[in-house]
This record gives sequence, structure tokens and C-alpha cells, in this order.
Amino acid sequence: MRTPGGLSVRVDPRSAVVVLLLAAAAAATAVILIGSGDFPMSFGDVVGTLLGNGTPAQELIVRQLRLPRVLVALLVGASLALSGAIFQSLSRNPLGSPDVIGFGQGSAVGALSVIVLTQGGALAVAGGAVAGGVVTGAAVYVLAFRRGVHGLRLVLVGIGVASMLTAVIHYLVTKANLVDATRATLWMTGSLDGRDWAQVWPLLGMCAVLMPLVFLHGRPLRMLEMGDDAAYALGVPVERTRVVLLASGVLFLSGATAAAGPIAFVALSASQLARRLTRSPGPNLVATAVMGAALLLVADWVATHAFGDSLLPVGVVTGVLGGCYLLRLLVTERRAGRI
Repeated sequence: MRTPGGLSVRVDPRSAVVVLLLAAAAAATAVILIGSGDFPMSFGDVVGTLLGNGTPAQELIVRQLRLPRVLVALLVGASLALSGAIFQSLSRNPLGSPDVIGFGQGSAVGALSVIVLTQGGALAVAGGAVAGGVVTGAAVYVLAFRRGVHGLRLVLVGIGVASMLTAVIHYLVTKANLVDATRATLWMTGSLDGRDWAQVWPLLGMCAVLMPLVFLHGRPLRMLEMGDDAAYALGVPVERTRVVLLASGVLFLSGATAAAGPIAFVALSASQLARRLTRSPGPNLVATAVMGAALLLVADWVATHAFGDSLLPVGVVTGVLGGCYLLRLLVTERRAGRI
């Protein structure tokens, strides 16, 4: 399909259907989550309140208490998924996720440093998470750079950096007093509890800037999956494109971690699941973003409803499910002879 401005756009019918179905599932789960809690609301009441037809009590509960949490889940899930898709495509490795190659640990070190060393508030912790992720991303890029950034070298350097940063995390927790250690442990679990509009607006601003930038680089990213030489031959400015995408991936991850803590394995699994559903080559960025949002919303529903009165942080659920997916992925890669 060619737009009036001359821009050629290719729309895959299967991918479009998958995106619509995932978006519908995410929207339905979001409405169900908003209607759940100590003051239950029906599906119709939630939709009516969102459209401005609710009672004052419903307006307060939906718009001020529950809607911000759901929006944070949507934005965090999409951000983590896009970050994972970027790193997996650049490394040309399904294990090249920010969960594995150190960027998530960098954000955690930044946040924990603020908690343990300065006893900073929520805003300072969020700033520390972003700063830690950005510094780690720059360090991994520099260490992996040798006439370009090779995918395997990026993964290996990232795994080494992740190991060192994990040791730093343990050290910070052991040096903290009881109150700060408890606060740090709760933050590292990853949770959507207590999220409000103060987390929504920064995330929304970040996504409004970075998502169009990344989507516009979807074709160059697909070319980079074929290797640097092929991308050069097809006219892609390889290193500039890689730097833009790496920076975007790091900022997606850091912003999501700042808003909800280090929620594990959404970045690893969302892109791979989107590829399998669409059966389309390339990073499938739109499908990946919607898949990440839907995954995190479903995980949040499981965390708050599947265990009776025991409410779990959403990071626990994604960690268990993602760990199972990682084992399956490792078995698949081993059978294929790639590891």
C-alpha cells in the first residue's frame, strides 16, 4: 500500500488480525481489572464510567484509583516488549533480552543505590533506575564495540556485566539497614501496587516520543537481522541505526523499571510469542508492543485473583511464567544446534 506522500507501507493480513485480537484481549482484561477489588463493578459499569456516565463514587474509584494502575501496566508491558524486540533483533539471538544481558540489572543497581545510600523518595529512585540503565547501556556498547557491535559479542559482554551487577545488588542489600533492605527487596520484586498518575505521565511521554521513532526504524532493524554487510548493501546506515535503537531500547527498559520495578521476562518472551503468532519474519514491533501489554495485564490479573486472598506482586508471576518459557526456549535452541 502506498500513501499519498509516496511512503510505501506493507500490511500483512495475519499480523493485522493478531494485533487486533491481542488489543481486544488487552482491552477486555483492562476493563475486568478496573472492575475488580473491594468495590466490584460490572463490565458495563466500568465502560460507562470510562465514557463519563458513572456515579461520583464510580468516577473516583475508576479514574483516580484503578485506571492509573492499568495504564501503567499497559505502558510498562509495551515498553519492556519493545526493548526485548530491539535487543533480540540487534543481537540476532532470542536470548539477547535486557533481562539476560545486564540492562535490567543496571537499572536495579541505580535504584538500589538511591534507596540504600541516600534513602531517597520515589522520584529519586525512579531517576536512579533510569540513570543506572543508561550508564549500563553505554558501558556494554563500548565494551562490545570492535569495528561495530557483533550480536554474539553484545550478548557475551552483557552476560558478564549482568553477573557483576548482580553481585553489586547483593552487596547493596547486605549493607542496608533493615528498613531500607525491606524496601529494596520489595522494589526488586516488581509491582504495580500503588501506581498512580505520577507514574503514568512520564511513561506516556516517553512512549509518545520513542514508539514512533522505533516504528520508523522497523525496516532498518529487519535489515540488521540479516547482518551488517547485507544491511550496508541495502542502504542502511548501520552504526547510526544501531545506536538509535540501542538508546531507545535502554530508555524503554529504564523507564519501565523506574515506574514498576524490574518485572522479569516480559522483554524476553513477548517478541518471541508475537513472532510465533504472526508467523512473520522480522521484529514485528506493533504486534510485540501489544503482546507485551496484554501479557502484563494478564499476569497482573493472575497475581491479584488466582491465589485467593494472597495478593502477589506481578513480578513474581512473570518470573515464574517467564522462567518456564526460558527453559523451553533453551531446549528449542539446543535441539536446533544453535547453543
